[in-house]
Amino acid sequence: MKSPLSRRSALKSLATTALVCGAPAVPAAAAEPARLKGNIHHSVSAWCYGGIKLDDLCAAARDMGIESVELLGPDDWPTVRKHGLVCAMCNGPDSIGYGWNRVDHHDKLVADFEKAIPKVAEFGFPNIITFSGNRRGMSDEEGLEHCALGLKRIVPVAEKHKVTIILELLNSKVDHKDYMADHTAWGAEVCRRVGSERLKLLYDIYHMQIMEGDVIRTIRDNIQYIGHFHTGGNPGRHEIDDSQEIYYPAVMRAIVATGFKGFVGQEFVPAAKDKLASLRKAIQICDV
Repeated sequence: MKSPLSRRSALKSLATTALVCGAPAVPAAAAEPARLKGNIHHSVSAWCYGGIKLDDLCAAARDMGIESVELLGPDDWPTVRKHGLVCAMCNGPDSIGYGWNRVDHHDKLVADFEKAIPKVAEFGFPNIITFSGNRRGMSDEEGLEHCALGLKRIVPVAEKHKVTIILELLNSKVDHKDYMADHTAWGAEVCRRVGSERLKLLYDIYHMQIMEGDVIRTIRDNIQYIGHFHTGGNPGRHEIDDSQEIYYPAVMRAIVATGFKGFVGQEFVPAAKDKLASLRKAIQICDV
């Protein structure tokens, strides 16, 4: 199954409804957020809630104890900050199909990331997303070499500004045909070759369940290369409850046991009519 709503189309919808504001302190009258266990830093991907104004999503997230609303660009960051939240995963200047696996992309990507990373740092946000690009006939080894070569050029900027570049792992079986960074071992090897703590992987549990399975063991074996997690129910990328095959409480307990201190972002597309109720339930499931 494949969700009819893509990240790209949802982000466009969200952009039309988002309320872009300044960044004053959170009003004193704001309700205290829900008290969670504190073992997981919770985030939520804005694109999954395109029918809800960003201002309203941020307010609801804060009330649930969520610390971050993510996958947003600079125009939306002030709204996030206004609610006392962070954007744990900032949009970067590349795209899923256009990434580092082609050398002729490198000069433009380096120039664009050199502009983007200081902006992320200025807001005090931790991460910026990046992509391998699609294969289009290229071998995985050649693409690995090219990605490492290009990312080595930009990690000094990330190190200087204390922002982590996060390479997303996606499935190429259902949602993103031909995407190159579709296995954890491949992404981990890119990180090893670059050799910087400012390059990590976005381990999307939904995507890697489709490609690899064996989620908990893979997380344990590669946690040193993982900087962020995403959730999603398989099949369909909908709610992460007992309607699907991944048992998220066990996965979350395994993540906590590794000592991971980054964010876990909810990136499922709610099928229920009350989308925020689905989000609240997901946070309760993951708050182990």
